[in-house]
Amino acid sequence: MSRWQFVPVTFGFVLALAAGLNAADKAEDYGIPQVATINEKIRLGWEDYGISPSPEEVDTVWARRLFLDVLGRVPSVDELNEFQRDRSKERKKNLVDKLLFDEQYAEEYARNWTTIWTNVLIGRNGGTDNNSQISRPGMQKYLRDSFARNKPYDQMVKELVTATGANTPGMPNFNGAVNFYMDKLEEDGVQATAKTAQIFLGMQVQCTQCHNHPFNEWKQEKFWNMNAFFRQTRAQRGEMPAGGDDNMRAMTLNNVDFMGEGRNINNAEIYYELRNGLLKVAYPEFLDGQKIPTSGRVAEVNRRDELAKFMIDSESLPEAIANRYWGHFLGYGFTKPVDDMGPHNRPTHPELVTYLGTEVRGNSFNLKDLIRWITLSEAYGLSSKITKGNALDDPTVGEPPKFSHFYLRQMQAEQLYESLLVATEAHKTRGNYEAQEKKKSEWMQQFVTAFGTDEGDEATTFNGTIPQALMMFNGDLVMDAVSTKQGSFIHRMAAEGRDGKEAINHLYMATIARRPTRNELQAANYLIGVHKGDMAKAMQDVFWALLNSNEFILNH
Repeated sequence: MSRWQFVPVTFGFVLALAAGLNAADKAEDYGIPQVATINEKIRLGWEDYGISPSPEEVDTVWARRLFLDVLGRVPSVDELNEFQRDRSKERKKNLVDKLLFDEQYAEEYARNWTTIWTNVLIGRNGGTDNNSQISRPGMQKYLRDSFARNKPYDQMVKELVTATGANTPGMPNFNGAVNFYMDKLEEDGVQATAKTAQIFLGMQVQCTQCHNHPFNEWKQEKFWNMNAFFRQTRAQRGEMPAGGDDNMRAMTLNNVDFMGEGRNINNAEIYYELRNGLLKVAYPEFLDGQKIPTSGRVAEVNRRDELAKFMIDSESLPEAIANRYWGHFLGYGFTKPVDDMGPHNRPTHPELVTYLGTEVRGNSFNLKDLIRWITLSEAYGLSSKITKGNALDDPTVGEPPKFSHFYLRQMQAEQLYESLLVATEAHKTRGNYEAQEKKKSEWMQQFVTAFGTDEGDEATTFNGTIPQALMMFNGDLVMDAVSTKQGSFIHRMAAEGRDGKEAINHLYMATIARRPTRNELQAANYLIGVHKGDMAKAMQDVFWALLNSNEFILNH
């Protein structure tokens, strides 16, 4: 039975235990204290639950995993071959460092994390609608510049929370960071309040605008005290630069004096309504009770500047980003969801969350350091095969994740797009960044649905549903990938005159980062026979089958 039918593979208990102990014995920390601590605390969880980890993943499959998570695409065959040529004990560390710190990958690193954070901050739909207040290119330019310079995370948060200026590249006083709040200021900034707490502090507070939270300490008063920080902020019309997109609204974000709802600028309060109809007053006050002067004059107290200071000093900020990044790389965070932390939602590994938060702050909020620690950890390097020793570690049925094996997850649509370009070597002849992103964004629209909810929710049908299946079977992107027309990937490979085995090996490495098994080679040779030696036709069938396999579509 193939592992890619995703039925847990069952071994004898002794073999499973031996494999788990062997994996633990071989765990490498590369002399990095943060990696050693992560390994130690994750192993303690295994001991507590009486489970043993899966063995280490095959190196090339681990490399594929790393490329997908760090760069948002599968590795090329040349990159896999280069990795295999490194025979040193630190080959994994060398590859991690190369993807993070080598100039060769700087642009791709920035592109991938720009995509991830654009989706987090403004959503996959943000700035794609006609007449949107959001400039998606403006948001992307700010993020791309930030990740290209490896800007510290606390600085990014400060810039996003305090941003003023114009939203669109080419406008005077352009500042792409303003696009985070550009569509969140309606209804007295309720969305600005909720999304700031959720994204940066790991706290879901949106329901407390109307009533006290039923499960945690968040009260209605706290929501409106937080909301008061945004009352000096205004989104206003700007002048579109020459040659700008007619479908985009040129906007500026400005700080203005706030008179207060009681019309007393020296004591600029707001009011909110209790469920019994009574009104209560609120002033700017952070979650931990820290207050600022109540004046609404920007020259006397800039409320968003003060909010940013409170956030950066908060323990929640580094712990929330550690939890978010752990979830990105391991498939599950220490809480579910990753942006709902607090006493009501106890993390699976509370000491590790606290430790990582402390280390993030102690290492100047360097996100590449955090990525390095996580990707070199033992848990990240484990096989996705489930053994008898860890069969109970199954978060899909509601069990808290113990990270004793790598959790299978589907590629994001953006990862598939980029991976198809690399697998077919089309990435070598791409246009500039703006042209690439426009084309990808247009392709993405077939999967994204926006809901008219207060939270601005959206969903993607790129999750195994019929639209995805149809796209993978006969969509334009896949059909282009497997085309045999003049100049196509398949045509070029066939024209090179490779023998059947070499060509099939290349297709397997390009898609699923391994060589075919004996049975798979026999099946491919059968296809060559069916097509009477027409290598292009045979390779087309094999390539199409690989692209539509679970082994390709899943990050494993």
